Amino acid sequence: MDQIEQAVSCFDAGFSCAQAVFSTYAPQFGLERETALRVAGAFGGGMARLGRTCGAVTGALMVIGLKFGKTRAEDKEAKERCYQLAREFIGQFEARHGSTICKELLGYDLNIPAERAAASEHGLFETLCPRLVRDAAEILARIV
Repeated sequence: MDQIEQAVSCFDAGFSCAQAVFSTYAPQFGLERETALRVAGAFGGGMARLGRTCGAVTGALMVIGLKFGKTRAEDKEAKERCYQLAREFIGQFEARHGSTICKELLGYDLNIPAERAAASEHGLFETLCPRLVRDAAEILARIV
C-alpha cells in the first residue's frame, strides 16, 4: 500500500484527517508514528473541531515543516523554502476544493453537535473527508 492509500486507511480506521496525513509521512523524516499521532491529535475537524483549517491540510503542512523547516534561527533560506512549499501545497489544495477551511469544505460546523450529527448523517466523514485526506496526501507526495 502506498502512502496515499495508507493515509486514507488510517483515516478510515478512526484517526482524524490531520493524524492520518501526518502519521503516514512523519516516520520517513525521523518521527515515530505514535508520536506523530499524538502531535496531530488536536488538529482534526479544523483544529479541535473549530472548523478552521482542514486537518488534512494542517497534517500536510506539518510534514512539509518536518522535511523543510529551518533548524537554525538564522537560516532564512530554509524558512522561505518551507513557506514557498506550504503556499504551493495550499494553492493546489484550494484549486481542487475551493477552500482549506473545514467549515466551508463540509458545509457544517463540527463544533456544534447538531451540525456534526448532520454531517455524519450525510455521510461526509465516509465520502468527502477521505477524499480530502487522499488529495492532501497526493499533493504532499509530489512536494516531499
